[in-house]
Amino acid sequence: MDLFEYQARNLFAKHGVPVLPGAVARTADEARAIATQLGGQVVVKAQVKTGGRGKAGGVRLAADPAEAASHAAAILGMDIKGHRVHQVLVTAASEIAEEYYLSFLLDRANRTFMAMASREGGVEIEQVAVERPEALALVPINPLTGVDQDIAREVLNQGGFPAEVIEAAVDVVTALWRVFVAEDATLVEVNPLVRTPDGTVLALDGKVTLDDNAEFRQPGHAELVDSDTTDPLERAARERDLNYVKLDGEIGIIGNGAGLVMSTLDVVAYAGEAHGGVRPANFLDIGGGASAEVMANGLEIILLDPAVRSVLVNVFGGITACDEVARGIVAAFELLASRGEQVTRPLVVRLDGNNAELGRQILAAAALPGVEQVDTMDGAARRVAELAALAGV
Repeated sequence: MDLFEYQARNLFAKHGVPVLPGAVARTADEARAIATQLGGQVVVKAQVKTGGRGKAGGVRLAADPAEAASHAAAILGMDIKGHRVHQVLVTAASEIAEEYYLSFLLDRANRTFMAMASREGGVEIEQVAVERPEALALVPINPLTGVDQDIAREVLNQGGFPAEVIEAAVDVVTALWRVFVAEDATLVEVNPLVRTPDGTVLALDGKVTLDDNAEFRQPGHAELVDSDTTDPLERAARERDLNYVKLDGEIGIIGNGAGLVMSTLDVVAYAGEAHGGVRPANFLDIGGGASAEVMANGLEIILLDPAVRSVLVNVFGGITACDEVARGIVAAFELLASRGEQVTRPLVVRLDGNNAELGRQILAAAALPGVEQVDTMDGAARRVAELAALAGV
């Protein structure tokens, strides 16, 4: 989960990273009130999960509360690279002597953690990495020992930080490492990390990505979810503990296992090219246990999408046998009917693996309306694409 800047700033402050005072506003009046409380010049910054805010006019300096309100009114509602601005961060302004770059991230390729540091901050770090790779230090971090003050100095030295800044920045580096570990982050980035004319080192901007797999031990992270931009179907699926991602297509997909579902998306997209370009409408992995309730919840979420014209259930029986999956589908129809909901769109089912034949027999005997069985994955993909195309005529 990517955080907004103001959320990253709050986590920084929580763990002792020096940040400027400020608060988030959703209206121009709120921005005026925050600027009044801060006094002096303030910066009004669009809160969107993308870069390029400054170039788009989403970061503005205000001399007084009235100008802060004016800037907020102009920024709120702005579209920045497809992201609508719903809130702004208003912070005290700061003089800047120098700008640097610093981050900790998960290095998946080498299965470890890494620090990245550069004396050249305030610009897109990808540009620095391409044009002047020698200006960006990549320092592996031992996950067992972490980052103490000695390691922090090594990171700063390799990053080319000026000698007079290093001692002032050491505590900032160790505090950022605390954020990375304590919050189960996969990325903690400060760009720019700045030195003010009086020698103070501040995190002027922040970017944090949290590991969703650590939610079970981070209950407070639920409050950080962005409800304004989360797709309502994804939000409803999350409430039902379903692994669902909304896509821009017409064919609902249900499978068991992320790998199988990804393969199904590819096969369906390929089959759809011959039927008017119909595409998958979602990713939905029901996992290893296709109980009646899980199947019903999955079907309910998919059928809530008005773009869906047909549904493919593609299951390979392993730990969960296909006869149990079939019973789950039958029970799901009954459960949806008890909720006052009917499955009105065609459903193609492909069962393979453990007890597949018995599963097929159960579905055949149930004679569920609109349900067809196809033995192969390719055949099921072609049929569901054909049904979607026919429904769109």
